Amino acid sequence: MHDMGDRRAAARDSVQGLALGDAFGERWFPLFRAPEAAYAQIRARRMPSETPWCWTDDTAMALGVLRTLHDLGEIEQDHLSCVLAQTYLADPARGYGAGMHELLPRLAEEPAAWRSAARGLFGGQGSLGNGAAMRTAPLGAWFHDDLDRVVVQAVRAAEVTHRHPEGVAGAVAVAVAAAGAAATSDRACPIGSDFLRTVAECTPPSLVRDGLQQAADLPGDAAAWKAADLLGNGQRIRADDTVPFALWSAAHHLDSLTDALWTTAEGLGDVDTTCAITAGVVAARTGLHHIPHEWLARREPLPHWVDTRTEPGCTP
Repeated sequence: MHDMGDRRAAARDSVQGLALGDAFGERWFPLFRAPEAAYAQIRARRMPSETPWCWTDDTAMALGVLRTLHDLGEIEQDHLSCVLAQTYLADPARGYGAGMHELLPRLAEEPAAWRSAARGLFGGQGSLGNGAAMRTAPLGAWFHDDLDRVVVQAVRAAEVTHRHPEGVAGAVAVAVAAAGAAATSDRACPIGSDFLRTVAECTPPSLVRDGLQQAADLPGDAAAWKAADLLGNGQRIRADDTVPFALWSAAHHLDSLTDALWTTAEGLGDVDTTCAITAGVVAARTGLHHIPHEWLARREPLPHWVDTRTEPGCTP
């Protein structure tokens, strides 16, 4: 078992990358009114000039997961419910989906209410959205020395807001991918197709797993727009429409965060979330090495506690 310092470092790298991917992807949305021009600019690797690059609810909720791990060393669901609700109330304009605008204010009043409230979303089926998946890479990085525990902890982290099996499966898949990336940070780069098959094997039976199996059969040199067309680009905001493409991009760019982000952006769609997922996985292996300095200078900084852990804990 790795020591706590290794876990914290891997999770820190993952959340730093996730926030960069989130903010990087968010920059493209103003250009999508002219998608052909936006796509041409992405293909030419020319970033929009607007600053700063602000991150969204993807990063805000990932920070909630990381804060719980810092506080307790594992996911305790009432605690995570409290943290996510407090995070939401501090800045509800980060781009949260309709389900979270309904759920999180209630959890701020009663953190333990997630048990019924999360299941009651969307007519009682629970959310099958990509919100649990987009925040879970740092958790996988944290537990990268224990894959069985990654799966258990990812389920716990997802269930607080996403009780539909697809929403849970998406979170598990991303966490397993981040764990695999972090665990190989000192080794040769895994083969992309093998990496994806391992993730699929650990993912519960679901449309997400079916998509990952498709992704494993798709060559790494396929055009990103074709991969997104086959696997989904998050436009439907569902886990099964988001996770397979994001992890396909990550799996074939595990040694280059910049290449991973450009490739993921080419898929268009819910590009802040796909880029957040991809970057959270890849950065668990690479950190922020070789990222252009101007990208990091433009990105909204993360809270000081991510590196120092001085933030007070949450008491449900």
